[in-house]
Amino acid sequence: MTTVDPLSDTALAHSLDGGFSSHHADVNGVRLHYVCGGGGDGEPLFLLGGWPQTWWQWHKVMPALARRRRVIAVDLRGMGSSSKPDGGYDKRTMAHDVHALAEHLGLTRFGVAGHDIGAMVAYAHAALFPESTSRVCLLDVPHPDENWSAFGLLPGPDQHVDPGHGNPAGPYLWWFAFNQVRGLPEALLEGRFSLLGDWLFDYMAEDPASIGEHSRRVYARAYSSADAVRAGNGWYQAFNTDIADERTYGRVEVPLLALGGDGSNHAFLKELMPSKGTDVRVVEIADCGHYLPEEQPEAVADALEAFLS
Repeated sequence: MTTVDPLSDTALAHSLDGGFSSHHADVNGVRLHYVCGGGGDGEPLFLLGGWPQTWWQWHKVMPALARRRRVIAVDLRGMGSSSKPDGGYDKRTMAHDVHALAEHLGLTRFGVAGHDIGAMVAYAHAALFPESTSRVCLLDVPHPDENWSAFGLLPGPDQHVDPGHGNPAGPYLWWFAFNQVRGLPEALLEGRFSLLGDWLFDYMAEDPASIGEHSRRVYARAYSSADAVRAGNGWYQAFNTDIADERTYGRVEVPLLALGGDGSNHAFLKELMPSKGTDVRVVEIADCGHYLPEEQPEAVADALEAFLS
């Protein structure tokens, strides 16, 4: 009798209501893994995740969204079961990856929602491909812009640097610098990524228990190899390129929704995002930190469905 690996993409996809299944596609010079399911007459929706997670971060909202539309949750270049090339981690290239996957699937118009790194890619996709992006949603993170160059190396006086204390002045983003270093993070974290992943979840989530042990095991395994650490850090090492690219985009013209946790980036997004698009709305997700789809899945699914409909 063959034993099914409960942490495999196949098993994880089949565990969700909505007829989800796991696939790969060779597009734009990279092999992308994605999980697809659902149906109905609503426009298809791409879900793009962030660091240090995989497509699985959407698992609590995918069944609800799949009732009315086709849902495609993607492991971005360098993430999970997608390939991990030497380069191409700027968000412009990654947006081209997503667009090529859509073409591979025969989709010409669709929504894109992204969290964290995925939000940056979603924004780039809307800027580069407005004709095929019907609506775009950013969860808790904007695209890098020139303001990111001013991030301080030392924490501010009101920024706590350990979990469990809250961060009214915003989190201390020390890993933005750590992830710039080449070689050392791979050596330190290979086979031990759960140490960093668990710290981040405990630090950035309003309720760390909302990211359960099973999901933490999924993410720890996804980033357990030196190659996976290198690839994930590549998203951060491309920020200077992303900042330069953002200057060329102009304001996004497709309808844009930004969701921010009340314990995370809502106030920041409310101030920033109106300058980034011509049709922008910003919604607060209550009792929520950074990991919106896992911390408050019902509120996120409801906000996305209302926006997409």
